[in-house]
Amino acid sequence: MIQVHKHGHCGPIVIVLHGGPAAVGSALSLAAGLEGRFRVLEPWQRGSGHGPLSVARHVADLHEVIAAHCEATVPALVGESWGAMLALAYAAEHPGSAGPLVLVGCGTFDPASRLRLQETLRERQDADLQEALQRLERDIADPARRLREQYRLTRRLYDYDPIELPPDRRATDPALDIEAHRQTWEDMLRLQSEGVFPAAFCAIQSPAVMLHGAYDPHPGRMTHDTLRRHIPHLEYREWARCGHRPWAERHARDEFFEFVCDWLRPRPTQ
Repeated sequence: MIQVHKHGHCGPIVIVLHGGPAAVGSALSLAAGLEGRFRVLEPWQRGSGHGPLSVARHVADLHEVIAAHCEATVPALVGESWGAMLALAYAAEHPGSAGPLVLVGCGTFDPASRLRLQETLRERQDADLQEALQRLERDIADPARRLREQYRLTRRLYDYDPIELPPDRRATDPALDIEAHRQTWEDMLRLQSEGVFPAAFCAIQSPAVMLHGAYDPHPGRMTHDTLRRHIPHLEYREWARCGHRPWAERHARDEFFEFVCDWLRPRPTQ
């Protein structure tokens, strides 16, 4: 069983899925922001070293977490970035075991959206940043260390006006599992190229909403248009002056949590 960190002691169960892939701990502040109203589970997704990693393996791990921790409850899934993609994959495979879906800064599901993402990131890079990134390629041989430095240098391309969040006290700078990232993302791209995703999402029965920052380089409206072809009931909400992590944005944080908590309130049965 993968590690599962718990936040809060009362309320409906919500499972928060971190991004990356392999960015364990990246959803801590998102989970902590929900713990006053919900019982929050924050699983740290499987790393490399125990056989090939795939989307199916992560879906199976999440199913084990739900079986072990949720008893007869159907939990809501709140996924950020890659975690939003995993939430969709899970809800398509196990539509009866997934409650409402909240997709925060969802990743891309088609080449056109990925191209728009890369174009936006290039447009935001100034000469100094480009030079710094080139130095990383020359000077840092270790791929994991180089990727961590790239993340540090390019964070401002994703954030609009971020606030300082408390560090993760459970671990100090968990090592980035670059092999887990590579294997998982390559499998997601394979499934998209073979037409499995997003077509499989037509099986999703859960209420679902995409939450996006207007400054997020991930093209939210393009991704929503793509997903709506397979999830006609998928809702969309966007905040101005907000980047990839609404829970960490000065101008959107309070409204973001208010919206999520309200949206996840138990719904009357039909």
